[in-house]
Amino acid sequence: MRALIQRVSAGSVAVDGAIVGEIGRGFVVLLGVTHSDTPAEAEWLAQKIAGLRVFEDDAGKMNLSVLDVGGSVLVVSQFTLYGDARKGKRPSFSDAAPPEIAAPLVDTFCDDLRALGLPVATGIFGAHMAVTIHNDGPVTLLLEK
Repeated sequence: MRALIQRVSAGSVAVDGAIVGEIGRGFVVLLGVTHSDTPAEAEWLAQKIAGLRVFEDDAGKMNLSVLDVGGSVLVVSQFTLYGDARKGKRPSFSDAAPPEIAAPLVDTFCDDLRALGLPVATGIFGAHMAVTIHNDGPVTLLLEK
């Protein structure tokens, strides 16, 4: 499982021009799933993200988690995180899990975040989405389990 995490002041996702998920301060998580991923990877990643200390405290140090600042998470499924463009000009997506594996694991990841006390908004799995990200910092991290 791969997660590209962006600290944001706001984020939203629209499908066919209609907003389907929206948050204020928090994280936008672009989430990729591969063939070997299980609910254990989803749980580990959710716990890691919930505790990640990348929000500034009163002294201006990155010392607070998204939970500490009362933030939210917008999760957007993104199979292209497993794109391999090392050969040729067209990426291969053979490392991305098929929808019947990926979709339930994305849902599990979101449920795990919610169980940790985070408000979670999502896109629509498999839809063509327009994602708006107001990156704060910018702070962007790639996590993989």
